[in-house]
Amino acid sequence: MKYVIFDFDGTIADSKIVFISAWNKIAEKYHFEKMKLTELENIKKLTIKERCKMLNFPMYKLPIIIPQLYKFYRQSINDLELFDGIKDVLTELNKKGVNTAIISSNSEENIQLFLKRNKIESVKEIICSSHIFGKDKLLSRFLKLKQLDADEVIYVGDEQRDIIACKKTGIKIIWVEWGYDSIEVVQAEEPDYKASSPAEIMQLI
Repeated sequence: MKYVIFDFDGTIADSKIVFISAWNKIAEKYHFEKMKLTELENIKKLTIKERCKMLNFPMYKLPIIIPQLYKFYRQSINDLELFDGIKDVLTELNKKGVNTAIISSNSEENIQLFLKRNKIESVKEIICSSHIFGKDKLLSRFLKLKQLDADEVIYVGDEQRDIIACKKTGIKIIWVEWGYDSIEVVQAEEPDYKASSPAEIMQLI
């Protein structure tokens, strides 16, 4: 194992409150449905397509909306929380000589600010794209750049689209249950491993 690649939102960072705040500003501007924190557990059980329908948001507008969403996200970035135990995982991997990277649809600026604020210096690479369904291309590019085989890498993520991207690239994935997609959404994709706590990530690796 040479690299452990992490998703950011919902895996490393607990960004639920920040995302809902950012989305509601977008919703107000474009007359979409707003979200409440109390609705989140039900929303986690929906696919992205179902969420878009619930929020009266046409999916074809994602490329236009995502960059604006992350600008609003940036305004509340100090409200972003680190999931308990994740820093310990990153530190332990570093001690064992395993490199860590982040691949995310968030912006590199947001991620760098968050890592700096939480004094996390062990992450070697941050690769970002605003295309939320293009993570398989980022993973393939990462493997080529680092001259790695798929079995030298494992991915840690929380969403159905993470699992699909890993299947396309032949990378095994640890799905974490504390993120944005519930087991009802991801189980059909059959993630390789499941973790109910950050400590379990280390056990699996």
